[in-house]
Amino acid sequence: MEPTTIQRIQQSQQHIQAMADAGKTVYGVTTGFGILANTKISEEDTATLQYKILQSHSVGVGDPVPLEVARLMLITKVQALAQGYSGVQLSTVERILWHLEQDVIPVVPEKGSVGASGDLAPLAHLFLPLIGLGEVFYKGTRRKAQEVLQRLGMKPITLGPKEGLALINGTQFILSYAIRAVQRMHNCLEAADIIGAMSLEALTGTKAPFDDRLHRLRPYAGNRLVAQRLQLLLQDSQIMQSHVDCGRVQDPYSLRCMPQVHGASRNAWLHLKELTEIEANAVTDNPIVFGEDDTISGGNFHGQPLALPLDYACFAASEIGNISDRRCYLLLEGKWGLPMLLMNDVGLNSGFMIPQYTTAALVTENKTLCFPSSADSIPTSLGQEDHVSMGSISGRKLNRVLDNLEYILAIELLSACQAIEFRRPLKSSAILEYAHDVVREKVSFAEEDRIFAEDINAINGIIGDFSFVDRVTAFAGEKGLALNNGFEQFGL
Repeated sequence: MEPTTIQRIQQSQQHIQAMADAGKTVYGVTTGFGILANTKISEEDTATLQYKILQSHSVGVGDPVPLEVARLMLITKVQALAQGYSGVQLSTVERILWHLEQDVIPVVPEKGSVGASGDLAPLAHLFLPLIGLGEVFYKGTRRKAQEVLQRLGMKPITLGPKEGLALINGTQFILSYAIRAVQRMHNCLEAADIIGAMSLEALTGTKAPFDDRLHRLRPYAGNRLVAQRLQLLLQDSQIMQSHVDCGRVQDPYSLRCMPQVHGASRNAWLHLKELTEIEANAVTDNPIVFGEDDTISGGNFHGQPLALPLDYACFAASEIGNISDRRCYLLLEGKWGLPMLLMNDVGLNSGFMIPQYTTAALVTENKTLCFPSSADSIPTSLGQEDHVSMGSISGRKLNRVLDNLEYILAIELLSACQAIEFRRPLKSSAILEYAHDVVREKVSFAEEDRIFAEDINAINGIIGDFSFVDRVTAFAGEKGLALNNGFEQFGL
């Protein structure tokens, strides 16, 4: 840590210790928590109070959060504590960093936070190992924290005044899911443009609706970005050139309106990204320590600022899957020169009929996940905490929608690659032909039925690990085509 960071942490801790020594009435330092805020705690019980808050608030249930989320929770909590407004000991921050450095990651149940007063339950579980309790993942196994600490020669720490409260007050659970969603949704949005362009090529659609002159008349930034990307992705396509005089006046909305639909989801993503960046650099525990005689008990722990954009992004991600499914369906209809169900010998073979059943199921599941968690609030702490955000549920739900969206996009990509081969010997653009080749490294053209789940999982792998988008974007750059040029705010 930087010397200035160490100084801030130590100074804030000295302020809290001075308050505790003087017996001042400070919430969470010399009082109980929540509805017990008016209950005075004796000086000799101060340390026990902080120990007990981790115990009493460890009420999470369900499966453990992904290791990536638990690590992000540790990182974002250190970021918040290191700003020097929380009154924790330097040794406590250093122990959290030790967990990251040694890859001793706490087991955190995914359910139990209402997203106000901080993510109390998940954060309590996250920091149980500091005091020798709870469980951790270590070297691929789930073990008692005490056993791992002993094996590594570490002793539990003793929490000082306010430390337990500082550890469990905060939005790090919501924030970590938001960070994960921002990265994953960005990848899905980038993939959707590429895959949508491939479907349009296979269906001999036109790129005329992507003309920037049109989108300057309704200049939403996300719409203009998608239109630009589609124009560049389709540049110099033989397939596109082959049907310029076909007489078809309009394409279906799922092709023609990609800038408007994908673009609207881009705008929603941008809002989430901007607010997530603010939250990642915020102090969200309570009370906030400004000086030895200056603390404020407020509500920076309340998850509403992220709960709303997480729910909005949930709708936006779901809609990308919705329009992708419609393109999957179009590819099967046997129109515009494509064989019905994307296979020449159907009847004996079902072709690509059934993969679209899966997109239909996933799209419907996503729709059921679109109820906004932030629209609900159930009072807790006997009414002291009478409005909560439920943002923790918003964050988890968005990532579930993204799980489904990655599969939907994988099925569209599988179908589009199959369909494009019926346009041979004509070629698409260099970028889309490269995208096709990336897929063919994993999955071959289907002459007859096979276990398509294996194909879907293979393509889902290159979407989910970001390699499909990364490789196609890098190839475009090598060709001198910066797909997102002029729209840098939409980058990560």
